[in-house]
Amino acid sequence: MGRVTAPYAVQGWIRIQPYTSTPGSLLDYGFWWLGPADTGCGWRRYQVLAGRVHRHGLLAQLADVRDRTAAQALQGMDVAVDRAEFPGTDADEYYWDDLIGLEVVNVQGMVLGEVAGLLETGAHDVLRVGHARGERLIPFVHAYVREVDRPGRRILVEWDANWDQD
Repeated sequence: MGRVTAPYAVQGWIRIQPYTSTPGSLLDYGFWWLGPADTGCGWRRYQVLAGRVHRHGLLAQLADVRDRTAAQALQGMDVAVDRAEFPGTDADEYYWDDLIGLEVVNVQGMVLGEVAGLLETGAHDVLRVGHARGERLIPFVHAYVREVDRPGRRILVEWDANWDQD
C-alpha cells in the first residue's frame, strides 16, 4: 500500500509514499503492517494514531514510535494492511492481487500465459501476461477481457495468439 520514505520532525512521525490512487485512503485503516519487502518475515503491526495528506504523500504517527530515531528505523519499510479490511468489490471490479497468477486463455481455447502483473497507463489497466517466450500486454478492457473467473483461476480474452509475435 506504500513505503516509509523518511522520518518527519522529531516526535516520531513518518513520511509515507502511498501506492494508492487516492493517498488519503491509507488513513482509513486503523492498523498498518510495516516490514521489509524483500523478505517474508520481520513484519510488525502498528496502530495508526494520527495522519494527514502532505503534498503528494502522507504523514503518520504510529503507536510505539515516539521519536525521530524510532521513525528513522522504519525508513524503507513497506506498508501493508490486512486483506480482510479491504472494502468489497462489485462483480466487475478486481484488486490487482486477485488477478496475478490467473491463467489467461483466448476464446479459441489457447493458453496465452499467466498474469504476472498489471500496468496502470492512465487510459486503462494492462495485463502483463507471462509466457515461455516473454510477455504479452493485453488491455484490461471489456473489448478484450470477456470473463474473469476467480474461482476457476482463469481469464478469458479475445486475443489472437499471433497478435504480439514478430
